[in-house]
Amino acid sequence: MKNPLFAISVCALVLSLAAFRAPQQATVQITQAELVQHTQELVDAVAPGNREPWQKYFADDVMFFDERGRNMNKQALIADITPMPTGYSGNIRVIKPQSHIEGNVAILSYDMDETEIIYGQTMKARYHSTDTWMFRQGKWQITAVQVLRYYEDPAPGKPNTARFADYLGTYELAPGITMVVTVEGEKLFNQRNGRAKEELIPEASDIFFRKGVEGRRLFHYNDAGKVDALIDRRSNEDVVWKKMK
Repeated sequence: MKNPLFAISVCALVLSLAAFRAPQQATVQITQAELVQHTQELVDAVAPGNREPWQKYFADDVMFFDERGRNMNKQALIADITPMPTGYSGNIRVIKPQSHIEGNVAILSYDMDETEIIYGQTMKARYHSTDTWMFRQGKWQITAVQVLRYYEDPAPGKPNTARFADYLGTYELAPGITMVVTVEGEKLFNQRNGRAKEELIPEASDIFFRKGVEGRRLFHYNDAGKVDALIDRRSNEDVVWKKMK
């Protein structure tokens, strides 16, 4: 008489082998051109607040990190897609794409050239995004996004040269670490010891920026109306240089 436990074990083994040999779902290949097309659909939907392509192309478990440091899941991401208010319009172009596509994973990295019009006034901004697409359950969807914004210098303001004399002098961060502020014609400069001289370009009275450098430099007046510090403002955090002479 055959052992029923043995028969069951053999049957289970056969089924396991059959499952192992069953063909896996083939990955439907995707091209960079298709990824760019889908991405352009997404950004075209931003201004009118059309959530349909965002529902379609983003996976339910997507991780989305935007240029403001927000970490959003799909629910929060979709909720963020709303029509632009009255008086506002704009568009975004997907440019300079690069990709790496292998198996069921595709990575698309690209720039976004944004134009926003606010009651007739045109504003420009540039962003960079890297998106990870995966082929799962028969479709390609985005599973992770990281967006960065390119830094752009502000528009220069008119220099208040009458105040330049107040700024001139030597400022100290720590013993032996100094910065000298000088003027040449109608231009203001600062130079930290051991480093190259930099022009301080006026954004507004007492507020300056350096070309290509994010952050601002400000001059602080004390109660007596004298400049007593140079403030190096970095992402809303201040490094204070005290005026020595």
